[in-house]
Amino acid sequence: MIASFGFLALAVKHLPISIVYPVWTGIGAVGSILVGVVFFKDQIPTITWLFIALLIIGIIGIKITAGH
Repeated sequence: MIASFGFLALAVKHLPISIVYPVWTGIGAVGSILVGVVFFKDQIPTITWLFIALLIIGIIGIKITAGH
């Protein structure tokens, strides 16, 4: 968690917070889901995987379209 906040602070030095924060929270959300599935054997409905994929596409889209 400390490392995550450290990387967030580092990213804010180079990119606007309006880009950094949504990407950071999206990565955290997807990461939490994957940890639950892999380590805690959470069962995720098939339709939920579609929305997880859309979240990942959104994160990539934000990063690609964000101007440096």
